[in-house]
Amino acid sequence: MRPVIRAAVADDLPALVALDEVCFGPTAWSEVAWLDEFERLSEDRVVLVADDGVVVGYVVLLLPPVALDVVEVLRIAVAPDRRRTGVGGQLMTVALQRCAGRTVLLEVAAGNESAIGLYAGFGFAEISRRRGYYPGGEDAVIMRWREEA
Repeated sequence: MRPVIRAAVADDLPALVALDEVCFGPTAWSEVAWLDEFERLSEDRVVLVADDGVVVGYVVLLLPPVALDVVEVLRIAVAPDRRRTGVGGQLMTVALQRCAGRTVLLEVAAGNESAIGLYAGFGFAEISRRRGYYPGGEDAVIMRWREEA
């Protein structure tokens, strides 16, 4: 069964915090950071959740006014036991549909080959690197997607 992609609600907060800790360890967003995200939810700040009765993945988007033309994928995660099952692809598909006509940027740890492969499969391409950006000195790969006309 494919999970439903929906907007996050306040009841999702504990699951989002827990999933973030599992997926990002020492760089996970704190509960306070997630509360801040929920306070800023609006037309320009979106959290989409993949839900199979429980939160199995999420994506956080920053969608500024259309005139600014650039969307940021701030965070995306999928529960370890649901990776490589299509959940990440579903989240990216819905996220990119929300970004129609805009440029989308994201950053990913250089060593996260599975995520880089997912993004490349959607047409993202590396445009730069932030050397030593992550704890331990790992580079951040900056990737860009632009919907083809």
